[in-house]
Amino acid sequence: MSVTRRQFAPAAASLAALAATSPAFGQPTSENVKWRLTSSFPKSLDTLYGAAQTICRVTGEMTDGKFALQPFGAGEIVPSLQVLDAVSNGTVECGQTYTGYYIGKNPTFIFDGSVPFGFTPRMHNAWMMFGDGRKLMDEVYDSFKVVALPCGQTGGQMFGWFRKELKTPADLVGLKMRTAGFGGKVMAKLGVVPQQIAGGEIYPSMERGTIDACEWVGPYDDEKLGFNKVAKYYYTPGVMELEAVNQLFIGKAAWAALPPRYQAVLKFACNYAMTEMLASYDAKNAVAIARLVAAGTQLSVLNDEIIKALRVALEAVLDEEAAQNEQFKKVLANWRQFRASQHRWFSIADTRAENAVYRSDRT
Repeated sequence: MSVTRRQFAPAAASLAALAATSPAFGQPTSENVKWRLTSSFPKSLDTLYGAAQTICRVTGEMTDGKFALQPFGAGEIVPSLQVLDAVSNGTVECGQTYTGYYIGKNPTFIFDGSVPFGFTPRMHNAWMMFGDGRKLMDEVYDSFKVVALPCGQTGGQMFGWFRKELKTPADLVGLKMRTAGFGGKVMAKLGVVPQQIAGGEIYPSMERGTIDACEWVGPYDDEKLGFNKVAKYYYTPGVMELEAVNQLFIGKAAWAALPPRYQAVLKFACNYAMTEMLASYDAKNAVAIARLVAAGTQLSVLNDEIIKALRVALEAVLDEEAAQNEQFKKVLANWRQFRASQHRWFSIADTRAENAVYRSDRT
């Protein structure tokens, strides 16, 4: 699908702002730029990896092919979990990835990814655009010599796939579970043995019994990866990831060398890809969950005891990280304050209204 002039309209304000500072803005440019874009996601995941393809396509369409990005799937240039390193050291100009993969380098990365019991996509956008999120996170990215543009959003995820039922927090003890990002630290507090495994390696690990449980994204991707064939119980609510933002990391030198018009185009392409990904998951997950249940998946609900234990574990982990990392502490204080106001407002507005509508659907 090509980007039409009407679809381009939401970016008009940001693009128009450049006109005042760039005499050449809006005029054809003869400058040709070719970049490689490496992804953390395999090509088989059409929605996650598809966002990288969308960025490349839209950028090309808006520059008549003069700014050409070539996408590469996980492992084609660098391994799935090494995208940040590849961009930071200049191996590639840019890469599509999830910040939670890099909390070992700096735990503060998780605030622009997905914090358990945290933000929904709309809350996250509010923090980044009208709170202090953008400024605080750019300080983190600067230290890794990258510019970050949000380029994907999964929306709410599921809690995960398990071979056995979860009745109390004790049932989590000793479970080897594939869980990425900050969620692994939280789960470890309850006795889980977290395993950070790239998406394409999860199914064989479950099949061999190397791990006992896993989480990835949601029904559409999970079905595509075959998790329903190796685990029976599929748990909700996904309190560990109410969202998951993907970033396009760009080397600072490469970004600085781009003409201002190309920078604006790339920002728009990333924003377009993020909107498209969220809409795609919302549409696909609704259909996929029905297929999974019809095929025998046991849709299960975490009880209040387990949810409370997870929340207590989260706040303990956040406090521990803050005690060890001043940058994390600074961002956490701001994030917690913003989260409190957002959760209060959404509980008054959206949550009550949505629950009322869902109850009326069943009458």
